[in-house]
Amino acid sequence: MPLLDLTKLVVVMVRPRNPLNIGAAARAMSNFGSRHLRVVNPFRLAFREARSAVGGSAVLKNAEEFDSVADAVADCALVVGTTAIRDRKLDPPPKMLDGNSANIIHSILKQGRVALLFGSEKIGLTNDDFSYCHWLMTIRTHSQNISMNLGQAVAVCLYELAREAESAAPAEKRELPSAEQLEHIAKGLLEALHISGYVKPGTDKMFEKKARQLILKMNLEAYDAKLFLGMLRQILWKLRQSKKASG
Repeated sequence: MPLLDLTKLVVVMVRPRNPLNIGAAARAMSNFGSRHLRVVNPFRLAFREARSAVGGSAVLKNAEEFDSVADAVADCALVVGTTAIRDRKLDPPPKMLDGNSANIIHSILKQGRVALLFGSEKIGLTNDDFSYCHWLMTIRTHSQNISMNLGQAVAVCLYELAREAESAAPAEKRELPSAEQLEHIAKGLLEALHISGYVKPGTDKMFEKKARQLILKMNLEAYDAKLFLGMLRQILWKLRQSKKASG
């Protein structure tokens, strides 16, 4: 059975600590036909020399480095974060890595890029990282040892996504906005909340995450996102003018 084309899938490793894990991830990507590796603030800068990237040297050579998750996923229509959950209560709960979650990813891949986020070996993805994700996904493991090696987690996810080609759902006929466009809306909304006095001192980070997640939950189409941003910019212009006049 042919494997699904994963060339539009972007693997994003956030703050990885061990170059060998990056190399192992690059090798797994080569195994399953995923080419785009992006690394956010790697712990060490010499990861391109990782010996574990046997067969994945091209992926490692072309890997891109970013300073933030927002920049790393800016051109993606869907952002999926991976997590072992642990003791965190997540709302909504993460989807399982299975045929259903794979089919959702497949349908978006037919239209544009999908980012699959993996956190550091030490703490995984943070709540701030989660705020950039449309939804979260977890690998079913034995309850006595839920944490997987980072390179292995990448391999398991890519294997499951690649092998689901036969049952992939038909692509939705929807043009989706990029993560960058949605981030512009979230930032604009946050600025409006600041000017209006809704955001109280000391709550900036909390409301930044809430604004971002609210926009993602709206599941906007590309046209609606463009329209929403235009409306928001007009509101912001009025609010800024009013602030100048009263200042």
